[in-house]
Amino acid sequence: MGVKKKKEMQVTAMTICHQDLETLRSLADVEGKNLASLLLHCVQLTDGVSQIHYVKQIVPLLEKADKNGACDPTIRSCLDILAGIYLSLTVKNPLKKVLASSLNGLPEFFLTEAIQSFTSRLQEELNTTDLCSYRKVTDNISSCMENFDLGRAGVNNLLKNVLHFLQKSLIEISEENRKFAGNHIVQTQLMNDLLVGTRVSVMLVQKIQDFQRIHLKTSGSPTWQSMCGLLSIFTKFLSDDDLLQTIQSTSGLAVILFIKAMFHPPEKIPDLISSLLLRSVDCTSIPDWFLNCCRSLCCTDVSQSTLLFLCQGTLTMLDWQNGSMGLSGEALLLNIVHVLFTLSSQIKESTLELFLSRILASWTNSAIHVLESSSPSLKDSLNGNSSVVGRLLEYVYTHWEYPLDALRHQTKIIFRNILQMHQLTKEKSDSETSGLAADRFICDLTESLLQLEWHVKGKYACLGCLVDYVGIGHILALAKTIPSQILEVMGDQSLVPYASDLLETMFRNHKSHLKSQAVDSTWIDEWHETWVSPLLFILCEGNLDQKSYVIDYYLPKLLNCSPESLSYMVKILQTSADTKTGSHNSRGALGALMACLRTARAHGHLQSATDAWRNLVSSARIKQGLIHQHCQVRIDTLGLLCESNRSTEIVSMEEMQWIQFFITYNLNSQSPGVRQQICSLLKKLFCRIQESSQVLYKLEQSRSKHESENELTKQHPSVSLQQYKNFMSSICNRLFEALFPGSSYPTRFSALTILGSVAEVFPVPEGQVQTVYQLSHDIDVGRFQTLMECFTSTFEEVKILAFDLLMKLPKTVVQFQDSEKLQALFQAALELSSSTKPYDCVTASYLLNFLIWQDALPSSLSASLQTQQASCGNGDKSAVVVERNTLMVIKCLLENLEEEVSQAENSLLQAAASFPLYGRVHCITGALQRLSLNSLRLVSEWRPVVEKLLLMSYRLSAVVSPVIQSSSPEGLIPMDTDSESASRLQTILSEIQPRDTNDYFTQAKILKERDSFDLEDLNASVPNIGASAEIKGSKERKTCDVTAQMVLVCCWRSMKEVALLLGTLCQLLPMQSMPESSNGLLTVEQVKEIGDYFKQHLLQSRHRGAFELAYTGFVKLTEILNRCPNVSLQNLPEQWLWNVLEEIKCSDPSSKLCATRRSAGIPFYIQALLASEPKKGKMDLLKITMKELITLAGPTDDSRSTVSKVHALNILRALFRDTRLGENIIPYVADGAKAAILGFTSPVWAVRNSSTLLFSTLITRIFGVKRGKDELSKKNRMTGSEFFSRFPELYPFLLQQLEAVANTVDSDTGELNRHPSMFLLLLVLGRLYPSPMDGTSSALSMAPFIPFIMRKKTESQGYQYMLKFFKIVNIFLCGNPKLLWKNGQSESVKCSDYSLL
Repeated sequence: MGVKKKKEMQVTAMTICHQDLETLRSLADVEGKNLASLLLHCVQLTDGVSQIHYVKQIVPLLEKADKNGACDPTIRSCLDILAGIYLSLTVKNPLKKVLASSLNGLPEFFLTEAIQSFTSRLQEELNTTDLCSYRKVTDNISSCMENFDLGRAGVNNLLKNVLHFLQKSLIEISEENRKFAGNHIVQTQLMNDLLVGTRVSVMLVQKIQDFQRIHLKTSGSPTWQSMCGLLSIFTKFLSDDDLLQTIQSTSGLAVILFIKAMFHPPEKIPDLISSLLLRSVDCTSIPDWFLNCCRSLCCTDVSQSTLLFLCQGTLTMLDWQNGSMGLSGEALLLNIVHVLFTLSSQIKESTLELFLSRILASWTNSAIHVLESSSPSLKDSLNGNSSVVGRLLEYVYTHWEYPLDALRHQTKIIFRNILQMHQLTKEKSDSETSGLAADRFICDLTESLLQLEWHVKGKYACLGCLVDYVGIGHILALAKTIPSQILEVMGDQSLVPYASDLLETMFRNHKSHLKSQAVDSTWIDEWHETWVSPLLFILCEGNLDQKSYVIDYYLPKLLNCSPESLSYMVKILQTSADTKTGSHNSRGALGALMACLRTARAHGHLQSATDAWRNLVSSARIKQGLIHQHCQVRIDTLGLLCESNRSTEIVSMEEMQWIQFFITYNLNSQSPGVRQQICSLLKKLFCRIQESSQVLYKLEQSRSKHESENELTKQHPSVSLQQYKNFMSSICNRLFEALFPGSSYPTRFSALTILGSVAEVFPVPEGQVQTVYQLSHDIDVGRFQTLMECFTSTFEEVKILAFDLLMKLPKTVVQFQDSEKLQALFQAALELSSSTKPYDCVTASYLLNFLIWQDALPSSLSASLQTQQASCGNGDKSAVVVERNTLMVIKCLLENLEEEVSQAENSLLQAAASFPLYGRVHCITGALQRLSLNSLRLVSEWRPVVEKLLLMSYRLSAVVSPVIQSSSPEGLIPMDTDSESASRLQTILSEIQPRDTNDYFTQAKILKERDSFDLEDLNASVPNIGASAEIKGSKERKTCDVTAQMVLVCCWRSMKEVALLLGTLCQLLPMQSMPESSNGLLTVEQVKEIGDYFKQHLLQSRHRGAFELAYTGFVKLTEILNRCPNVSLQNLPEQWLWNVLEEIKCSDPSSKLCATRRSAGIPFYIQALLASEPKKGKMDLLKITMKELITLAGPTDDSRSTVSKVHALNILRALFRDTRLGENIIPYVADGAKAAILGFTSPVWAVRNSSTLLFSTLITRIFGVKRGKDELSKKNRMTGSEFFSRFPELYPFLLQQLEAVANTVDSDTGELNRHPSMFLLLLVLGRLYPSPMDGTSSALSMAPFIPFIMRKKTESQGYQYMLKFFKIVNIFLCGNPKLLWKNGQSESVKCSDYSLL
């Protein structure tokens, strides 16, 4: 509820060529009243919006000229120029649509001349041979056919030429796309052009009438040849998996459409398409032209995606209305669905699965159209009890909890259409004579859905469809307490949206049902008892989460449906509020009352605040709620005061007093969530004050008694405005008082956030805009100093809020006038940037960023400033000052850093103890992030600074990297390189070298004789190395304590800051497109050097903090590289990926890759390379990498591949955890699970360890994050059929592994012999439970697993161990007692069979 500025429309002005301009000048009349004069004046304007007004005058002017009865040469020339203007405009320019709309109203007298002009100009466009112009011409063809009569007529006249152009352009663009393989940016643009060309071809066939007679033309005609050529192209696109799937999908539409337009007789089209889908084409019975164009579709090895998109094209392009295709069309419909069912069990790629779900939904829509006038046989094939509907329901059940929202939505559509299909298959007489109870399909479907547990998300959508179909009465008859049952599950956030939508569907249906049957108003009592009473019980007695979600999701929908129920709810809650006031653990009836009133007011069900207080709740109740023990009651009461559905509603004096009362007691809330809500609600109140004050100013300016006594306010506007000003001033005074030295973090956070909202909502007025309050008027020197002192807080959030608030204030308030203070602050910032306390460098960064915005910097930098000021030139003074100051500050920090790095190269201990290096780098990064680096004025000055920054980063990294890359960085203190330590230098350097190389698993690390040393001699030589180190300065000798932790913190934080700095430089700095160009700051070679730096440190660092943050910077680099137009840079990630994969595969003992610490930074390195790959492409890098890794992680007899296997398992774990890969990683889950389970049986501990970690990640990826302590939470389970339909290859694998476990348990040795993978198998099986389809479909039934678990339960000690885990598995046994199989026959399971569990 903020003040939103209307976005101004940006319109690019139209222009014409010089020749047309001269023509208009020659034709324009002296008076300036003819069409040429109008157009001349129009094209001379530079504002596109103004040109629109002139374009709209064209037709009225021609209507006047029409009365003369002659089309003179002037108008003819103008129409020709208008055609050129139209074709020159871009497709998204509003002028193009306005011009088309105007010309559609052209007088009939001028139509012939206009069509000729458009035809002539379009012909010139079609003759182009420039590949870069093809997209513009294609867009023009598309525009001409969309609601533009003249354009469509011109395309119709040039149909042969248009078809030839489309064929030529698609061939050439496709060839160009192949040439640029690997260049993602160029390929993306070219594929976009292919997609547009395909869509235009489809539009052409659909909208041009001549295509209905095309089969009558001779096969040698140019039009026919072009059609055949286009059909061949689309067939090729359809089968080309290297193209975008949207192109393949559109090509599927085009192929079917072209077949429909060209094939004769049309009655045989369904049979032809059926043979294509079933891969049973008889080549002898089809025309030669079809065989030549679609030969690849007539083969038996058609790909899955090709079949899928052919089905989509068939359903979209053929006419399914009114049974126009007869019995062959019905057969085709059934063939399509069987093909889709087959593809459903084969396709595992998420994007194709989404396509499949949409196509299945489209099939149900087509089936509904056909059933409206179908044969009895088709109705029998599609009724509720048919196999087709059974398979559709199975698809719904196995996909209604699919991770993709779009796919889950399609399952709802399919289910709703199934009900409609079933209704259409019933005879009218049957549906009229027999009631719902006689429809066994609906009854069984309803009962099976009601029996499902409420944690199944798909249950809600399907029940909602059933309510719409059968009415709520049938559902309530079967489950009377269903409202309470649904409300009970609303404590689970993941289920709340589904539950609230179902409840809304139910109570709206129930209300309509009761109103239609009632003769008086007593029906509302039954409705209240069914839907409102359970709600009030939850509001008073439910748990905290349940109440919150019910209030947020359910209560607004209930009040929107029945606003009159508010008084009923308030009446009941008022009665209970005196006795159930609540406590710090319970809201009580008072909390429920406030929640109801808040929701009602926010949604407009309370007319005004005054009515609410007077009629519904007393002032004492409001105050009681504002200081209630329970935080949510306080929030709801504050929300009642602040929120309103009208942003201009006047805030009353009583409300302002209550807000002041609230702030007095609630600034120090310890809950972050409560603080956020308080600040958000107060910001809404400030927005109301600001927007209502604008109304009051208008009322005040009108000086009318009638208007001043408007219903908005009962007092004079000036009085209300003064109250606003006083209220805001008192609020800000109270907030500044709360920022006293030593105030708590919650208080400072709340006060600064609210002050920031005040500064944002009440900005400095511009022009004639009036504002009721300005924060700057209440800020004096003392308060400015208070804000500056907030920088000293140890909490970074406080520093951020204080800095943002200072930046929102006018520059006159925050400018320093005293140069001495400015100098002191700058010197303090420099000292803090080298402090040994990490949070001090954060303070220094914000302080320097604030000083950068000052007009003058300290005198210590004045010598540098003189040269800079001379080179600034004209332009925005403020931006130039900020850029100049930023450059100077970075130079100063860089000089200090250079000196300190030089000292650190001699003594890292001294650096760690006296001047940690990371603070300077942090301040440099912070300064760069605040500057707009894409619009720099001082480019020539920045280039050497950037170069120096890079070199200094590499030097700094070289100083600290030996510690970070050592085998044990946590406890290492390197020795100084002075003369006293020279004797021990080689020993220390040897010690810090990585010890965990790839020979770690093959042989023990034995120190050579020359590497051994006596620990006692070392301690004697350096007696205080464990606790302190003696550090020599240049002039005097001083001693300071240096612990291993201090050295490590200095090193890894320095690595962290260098990585973030390099990532920031890559992300923000413009790159040079050419080596000699002056438009960029980073050269190609510098970018490659940065990439090599990240590669080295990610692959060799051992310290987790170092490589995790190096990963953050590397991600920024890879994202830039994938968008870079430079091909050599664009291909770098792919080259790096292949190099590291080769190094992993070779298992070279001399490799520096870390084989312990979960492969250290290697998974992060590969993760960054893959996650930055464009998601709209084919994700080829991901596919190839996953294939390589799964191969390496699989079982092998070569012991030398152990290290490679460990790396592969660790990398797979990282990739499966990466949410950015989304559903693209799901097709590899099954292979990953196999690798993890088989790896658990390895004799090498490292492999077993990595396999366990991978398996844990996969369990989370498949079943979701475990939110509670329950190991088998209902939310983290899946039906057996859903699990095995998503991962069908795991069905035989798990069965085989379980058999191996059972055979191990059957051993008669008498020893406890447990199979290694037993626990993992049971962890998976324990998360599966019966689906509604168990018993009707046994293809993926859980029954075959049971005999192996039940076999010989007393013969082995191992089985007793197994039996403990069998308690997990009994979940799916108890859910369906017909799962036990014996000799292939099912038998019921008695309760006694579970006694052992």
